[in-house]
This record gives sequence, structure tokens and C-alpha cells, in this order.
Amino acid sequence: MPMYFDQPIRDLAKKRPGPRGLWVGVICLALSGCITPVRVDDHYQMSHEEGIVATGYAVIASQRGDTPAQQRLMAIKASKLDAYRALAEQVYGQYVNATGTMVDMSITEAQMKSRVEGVIYGATVVSITPIGEETYETRLMLSRNTIRELVYNYLQRSSIDSSGGD
Repeated sequence: MPMYFDQPIRDLAKKRPGPRGLWVGVICLALSGCITPVRVDDHYQMSHEEGIVATGYAVIASQRGDTPAQQRLMAIKASKLDAYRALAEQVYGQYVNATGTMVDMSITEAQMKSRVEGVIYGATVVSITPIGEETYETRLMLSRNTIRELVYNYLQRSSIDSSGGD
């Protein structure tokens, strides 16, 4: 029996969804969780207005050291440096240089380099955590006020550099 637009709504409400309608509903419900925006700082009990959090990682075995304890300490330092790099990327952005060579409509060589440059100060260590037995994770936080100050100082320095002043 075909459904028409002039059919009363109460008649439509009496119909129960069939197996196909039920599956469509389940899939829509499952996918709605995938499109929910999640900010990284929500995981660290920090609102977007308060600042940003960056995470750095380092593998213990790849660090130089005569003893396992020295390697662990070096991994902590390396993970902290990686977190500072991640903060700099968020504050200043990242410079990306990509080149490619094509011969006979085929790529023969492709290179990509990235770099970040900037001054980070005022960061707070949120945590330094061993991840399993192989890796350390360091989380750093930078307050919104410090970010504004860093960007302001960077813009001031850039305008002095571009005008040729000392």
C-alpha cells in the first residue's frame, strides 16, 4: 500500500519500523558518534579558553646511555623536547617544503621537509608517564595568555626584522 503525503501523521506513527528501518537507525546512531567533534584538550580537563596541551613521545631503547636508567632519563628528556616541538607547531605553525620530479609522467623523486621555529616559554608539565616498558609520554600545557604573549612578541620581532631594524 503506497504512502501519500496527505496521509495523517497518526497513521504513520502506528507503523513499526521493519528490519531495514531498524538497521538504518542503528547505523545512523553508530555513525553519529564518529562525527562528534572532540578536542584534544577535553581529555585533560582543560577548556579551549584556558590554553592548549601538547604530547611528546620517546622510545627508551633508542636513547644513548650506558645503563637502562640513563636511557630512561634520556627518553624523558627526549619526550619533553618532542612535546615542546608540538607546542611550537600549534602556536607558530609548521613550514612545509615539498618537491617532486616527474619524468615521462611518472614521479621519479619526491621529497618533503618540515620545520618549526619559535620560542616557547611558560609551559607547564602536565604529566610524564611511562607507556608500557618501551616509551615515555610527556604532556605540556600552555595557557591562553602565554600564547597571546608569545604570538605578540613573535609579530613584534617579525615587524622589526622586516623593517631592517636592530
